[in-house]
Amino acid sequence: MSDDLPFSPAAEEINCACQACLDPHVIEGLELYNAREYFECHEVLENAWRAEKGPIRELYRAILQVAVGYYHIQRGNYIGARKMFKRSRRWLAPFPDTCQGINLAGLRQDMQAVEEAMIRLGPDRIVYFDITLFRPVEFTTPEKP
Repeated sequence: MSDDLPFSPAAEEINCACQACLDPHVIEGLELYNAREYFECHEVLENAWRAEKGPIRELYRAILQVAVGYYHIQRGNYIGARKMFKRSRRWLAPFPDTCQGINLAGLRQDMQAVEEAMIRLGPDRIVYFDITLFRPVEFTTPEKP
């Protein structure tokens, strides 16, 4: 699927996909994200994205692109970060505030706060970005029997 095409799955598909349990690879990716290992998170979530065939794959893509945006900020790449946040919003848009136990409302809010802070700094001052604004993704996993 091209990044330029709109992503508009049926609401029933999204709701059904959101009820499923998190894939173990996605859990690993989220744990890397929360450890601020954004490049490694991207690698793991990209594998999960490639393996998934349903609409939930775009949720995985959205999260990995937020991670790449944060990685770009850490490396001083203002334009790259802006591009990743723009893409992430498109892939996150159809999903509810919670999906597969992931707090997407919080992720959206955190990403917006990061992007606004980055824009205030501008490309020439991105090296001064306060990385404490990078918040973990909240998620729950099902209890093991």
